[in-house]
Amino acid sequence: MRFPLIPRIFIGIFLGLCLALGLHSCQSTIAPETPNIAQSSITPEAQLQKSLQPSLPQETAAIVASAGPEGLFNPPRGNVRLLVISDLNSAYGSTDYDPEVDKGIALAPFWRPDIVICGGDMVAGQKSTLSDENIRAMWAAFDDHIAAPLRRAKLPFGFTIGNHDASGALGVKGNFLFQRERNLATEYWQNSAHDPGVQFVDRFEFPFYYTFEYKDIFFLVWDGSSNNIPKEKLDWVEKTLASPKAQSAKMRIVVSHLPLYGVAVGRNKPAEVMANADQLRAMLERYNVHTYISGHQHAYYPGHRGKLQLLHMGILGSGPRFLIDSRTPPWKALTVLDINFNSKELTTYTTYDIQTLKVVQHEQLPRFLAGHNGVVLRRDVEWNELTAKEKSLCINRLGNKLCGA
Repeated sequence: MRFPLIPRIFIGIFLGLCLALGLHSCQSTIAPETPNIAQSSITPEAQLQKSLQPSLPQETAAIVASAGPEGLFNPPRGNVRLLVISDLNSAYGSTDYDPEVDKGIALAPFWRPDIVICGGDMVAGQKSTLSDENIRAMWAAFDDHIAAPLRRAKLPFGFTIGNHDASGALGVKGNFLFQRERNLATEYWQNSAHDPGVQFVDRFEFPFYYTFEYKDIFFLVWDGSSNNIPKEKLDWVEKTLASPKAQSAKMRIVVSHLPLYGVAVGRNKPAEVMANADQLRAMLERYNVHTYISGHQHAYYPGHRGKLQLLHMGILGSGPRFLIDSRTPPWKALTVLDINFNSKELTTYTTYDIQTLKVVQHEQLPRFLAGHNGVVLRRDVEWNELTAKEKSLCINRLGNKLCGA
């Protein structure tokens, strides 16, 4: 059947109007495309870092994603990269760890360190009522949470013994007060299944005194689980540091639990630092030790005294402490330490508040700490850069000798 011409014209107009209205209706129900705010805020550097980052374990990737649109900062890599952690334990006898410990270990693949260094207190001992079963259970929990994940990631683990691992405190008769804990720590670490994966130079009295190396860096570990090192052990330390093996290395690092100098509230007293700190420092300087890594004070402070760099590690476990004379809230923290052999400074620290994943800036920390046994300067500050007021505060508290290098 053929339609007359005029009705066909009206039908065409009608269909055109319907089509136009239909398109308008569709467009009104579809939201216009908006830019991805998170994506647009990512800097080119962050995008490049993301593209270069190898695939990460699912747990690691989830934590990195939680850092926000800018991503988790990954510093420029040095010739050698250390991941430094310390003081992992919680309450006496505990076989569990604070979530920040698991978080820090899970993040290790993101930074791709060459080796992990621990400043001690891996378990929660130093209590005479703990049974052998309790102590072994703590070391088994440490293995589950820290050592085994690092072994699976093929990350060597260099560590020092802390007072809560196997205290070297002595009784009045010169005996170790926590001999059982020392025996059981030795039992754990000398089990071949728990090989830390470091390249030993001298096992001497492993796990209390030993040395290892990595790519021209010579590491010496001593028993800083108490404040005194016996003379015969100090003789071994000096002989070892003077050895051709140590002296031919490009860098020497000493790892201890107790620091040389007090830096934290509640730990700024003689029993909480190594005895004869200035004499020990002089010996380390004599053999060109660059960095002394320690834990125990539960407060992060990147310092130096004389020629010796002092990395006071923050903690991942329970009980962060305030720095001396500081109102800045304490962090639970870990440090990525990059070593550049051609750099004048040699080391660069990137320290993270493990809870927020933000980088701790030097400017957030005091320019110096006047502890009971000597001043420690922030690593980017020299004594002659202090103001007259700052110098006066130190000298009035400690005297000229303890404020000088």
